[in-house]
Amino acid sequence: MSVVPDIVFLFDVDNTLLDNDRFQDDLREHLQNAHGDEACARYWVILEALRGELGYVDYLGALERYRLENTHEPKVLRIADWLLDYPFADRLYPHAIEAVKHVGQWGPVVILSDGDAVFQPRKITRSGLWDAFEGNVLIYVHKENELDDVARWRPAEHYVLIDDKPRILAAVKAAWGDRVTTVFPRQGHYALDESALANSGSVDIAIDRIGELLRHSFATRPKS
Repeated sequence: MSVVPDIVFLFDVDNTLLDNDRFQDDLREHLQNAHGDEACARYWVILEALRGELGYVDYLGALERYRLENTHEPKVLRIADWLLDYPFADRLYPHAIEAVKHVGQWGPVVILSDGDAVFQPRKITRSGLWDAFEGNVLIYVHKENELDDVARWRPAEHYVLIDDKPRILAAVKAAWGDRVTTVFPRQGHYALDESALANSGSVDIAIDRIGELLRHSFATRPKS
């Protein structure tokens, strides 16, 4: 019979461990340089529309739809190469891996991300995070709705959730209560979004950057 860990750490990826805003800026620049402003703008409209349909950002799915509108433009076929070969390891925040290793002394570390089934795993692999987490990776469409499944795969007495989205932190806190400690790294565009920050008042720990986790001890935790 396996022993249930006292504590498990759940890490988001985009703008938590990895600067996804910088990746999006690079993607915009690439599309503008290779295909022009109009093509870049149209791709982004499709991307946002698809996000509304699916609930997550689907870069490759948006490319497929863009291609249907540009079936006679062979250069479109090279966008996927750029996406899949992007050097995500260069976009890890400073001390992100060290922070993961630091908290790992108190319990298992797990990636808990939203995303598609192709590009998001590729991003996690290319960044080196898949190996850093030893394959402990969970990816859902809406992770805040999958907490029973999270607990099934990674049971624990207590969880620490590290996520840049106040909405996600609030939803998980509402569901798990004292069973979870929420950590809000104020990174990426959500740190500047007043509507998003309206949900940040209830977080247990707020830090300015992921590397600040190196200053925190989780030797003691709230009793669930």
